[in-house]
Amino acid sequence: MKIISSPHSSPINQVTTEKIDKNVEKASKQQDSVVSSSNGVRDKMRGMFAKVGIMPGMAMHDAKNRKIVVDRRRDIIASNKIANLQSILDVALTTSVPEFESETLDPDWFFAFTHLAENIYSSTMQELWGRIFAAEMAKPGSFSLRSLETLKALTQRDARLFSRAVSIASIRSGDPVPRILVGYHQRRGLSTLLRKVHPHQLNLSTYGLSYPDLLALDDMKLVYATEIESGELLPGKPVRWRCGTHSFSLTANRKGVALVYYKFTAVGAELATLITRQEPSHYLSAIKQLLKPHFTVT
Repeated sequence: MKIISSPHSSPINQVTTEKIDKNVEKASKQQDSVVSSSNGVRDKMRGMFAKVGIMPGMAMHDAKNRKIVVDRRRDIIASNKIANLQSILDVALTTSVPEFESETLDPDWFFAFTHLAENIYSSTMQELWGRIFAAEMAKPGSFSLRSLETLKALTQRDARLFSRAVSIASIRSGDPVPRILVGYHQRRGLSTLLRKVHPHQLNLSTYGLSYPDLLALDDMKLVYATEIESGELLPGKPVRWRCGTHSFSLTANRKGVALVYYKFTAVGAELATLITRQEPSHYLSAIKQLLKPHFTVT
C-alpha cells in the first residue's frame, strides 16, 4: 500500500524535517572542516620534507634525474648546516663573557662541537649552543664533550623540563653541584625507638617537577632520580646555600638530622649554568617552612 504525504504537513513533521536538514548541514560542514584540516596537515608535511630536499613524485627513473635530486638534496642539507652554525656563532658573539688569561681552545673540542652543532635547527637550542661556545672560549674546559653529546640529544621540551629542575635547585657553599632540596630526615634516637620515623618532604609536583619528570631527567643523565641523604649535620654549624639569586643558611638544631635531596649529575651541573632560571619564591618559602622545626633558617 503506497502512502501519499499530505501537502499540508503537520507542525511536528515540519520540525522533524528542519532538524534533519540542520543535522545534514552540520555534518557537511564537519566533513568540509576535516577535509580542510587534512589538506593543511598534508601541506605541512610537504613543507617539512621540502626543507631536506624531498618532494612527492620526484623523478628518479634514470641516472641523470637521480643525480639532480641527490645533488639538490645535498646542497640544501649543506646550506642548512652552514646556516645553523652561523646562527650559533651570532649568539656566541653577542654573549657577554669574562676575559680570562687562559690556554687556547682545544681544536679537537672545537671540531667535535661544530660537528654536533651543525645539526641544531631549533633557535632555542641554538642559543644554548652559542652560550656554550662563548663560555668555552673564555674558559676552556668548562664543558666536556660528554655534555655536548647529552645536549645534542635534548629537545626543546627536554630543555624546558630541565629548566624547571634548575629553577628549584640549590648550590651548597664550596660545592658546585646543584641539589634539589626536598626535606629532612630525623634519624632514630632513644626518643624515637618505639615509633616509626618518616622523612619530612615536599611534594615537588606542586612546584612543576613530578616524579616521572625526575625519571626522565635521570634517563637524560642530568639528575639522579634516587633520593640522597646528606651526612648527619653538626648542630650549631651553619651551612650556606644559594637558590638562584637567593642565599640562605641552614643550621641544625639537634643531632641526627640529615637533609634529603636529588643531586645533579656532573653533566647536569655543567649544563645548569646555561639555563635561564625562573624565580623559585613559592618553592623557597615552602622548603624553609618545612625545615624550621629542626633547623634555624636565616
